[in-house]
Amino acid sequence: MKQSEIIQQIKGKGFKITPQRRAIIDAMLLAERPPTAKEVLDTVRLNFPDVGLDTVYRNLNLLSEIGCVIQINLKNSETSRFEILKRHHHHLICLGCGEATCLEKCMLEKHMDALKDQGYKIVGHAFEIYGYCPQCSISL
Repeated sequence: MKQSEIIQQIKGKGFKITPQRRAIIDAMLLAERPPTAKEVLDTVRLNFPDVGLDTVYRNLNLLSEIGCVIQINLKNSETSRFEILKRHHHHLICLGCGEATCLEKCMLEKHMDALKDQGYKIVGHAFEIYGYCPQCSISL
């Protein structure tokens, strides 16, 4: 998803585009891997030193609610990472280093179709697999 598409979605939902909000979007787009809120804050503070972590979380939650960002829940010392949604996918998350690897195929699609056939109206889902990457599993 491009910055202009995200901005259009935000405006389409009736929200303003503030300089801080734009900086948060830019930080997300520039990140090499899905960042934590703290990593987004560190990037945003380079240009907006007074921005607080609560502002970053508020905006990440807004971006998540409108479907621009997905939250990746971790089971280690970090709580979550956030990723600009480019396409629907799931993650394999290393419990050692916290690396989140994208899984290319949705393993729940056939189950979702079965639920829809039973009359359920599905509005979304999340699926994460937890384990250890090859590097971290060496030390186990």
